[in-house]
Amino acid sequence: MTGLLDRAMALMDQAGVPRGGLAHAESGMHFLRFDAPSPQMATVYRPLLCLVLQGAKQVSAGAHSLTVAAGQSLLVSHALPVVSSVTHATPGIPYVALVFPLDLDLLRGLTATLPPVRGTRRRDPFSITLCPTDPAVQDALIRYLDQCAADETRQLLAPITRQEIHARLLLGPHAEALQKLLWHESTASRIFQATRDIQSDLSRTVVIRELADRVGMSNSAFFEHFKAVTGTSPLQYQKDLRLLHARDVLRSSSAKVSEVAFRVGYESSAQFSREYTRKFGLSPRQDRAAPAAE
Repeated sequence: MTGLLDRAMALMDQAGVPRGGLAHAESGMHFLRFDAPSPQMATVYRPLLCLVLQGAKQVSAGAHSLTVAAGQSLLVSHALPVVSSVTHATPGIPYVALVFPLDLDLLRGLTATLPPVRGTRRRDPFSITLCPTDPAVQDALIRYLDQCAADETRQLLAPITRQEIHARLLLGPHAEALQKLLWHESTASRIFQATRDIQSDLSRTVVIRELADRVGMSNSAFFEHFKAVTGTSPLQYQKDLRLLHARDVLRSSSAKVSEVAFRVGYESSAQFSREYTRKFGLSPRQDRAAPAAE
């Protein structure tokens, strides 16, 4: 992966970002570099492709835990609250990764022309799949980055290559997980619909029976499949999303802690503070002050 690694490092150097994350506006991609192992970080993974170019990281969601090493790709098909940490990184050999957001509408348009994947079926329905990076996807990403460097090629060629990257994901080792998500009658697509429903209004109380009815499942089947796909229960899924959203609001606004708690669906500010501290290791007020102290 020398080509992608060199480009990722060069882009971060040009942007003056020696460590941490870089949102690359021209390509819509995100680059990460750490020169030491990191503490655990809680965040939401949206549908995305993550390529680890150097080093390694640990990703956990519910009872699932994966180690992603250099040369491997992580594909996330559903919005998923996760805890991750960089495990292998040094100043001489930093952890470097790139994140390519997935366009589900584009994937659906491409999937309509494909027959369902044949052959061995995945036994694990979990919404994160880990595979060796497809060399064809790697090559397309290099061309995409190069095309995004100039106005003319960014406007004329980059959109074509972006579509190619999505198409190659539907043809490569991640194909089955993606096609299961995109076929409307699949279990993965129904659970995706349920996760979108939960995300649409985090302040609304989750009622399993109502969610199950909307996606055409029995209560027991819905609960079982939801946990298999997301790694957690619907109630815990919503709680994690609430706390992560609350953290973003606290760090980006001056809203009172109690206001934030009620906004994300908590009826008790004290309960919100307890659960926030349990998840992030700091109280809401301490966490809000932490970035300014760094």
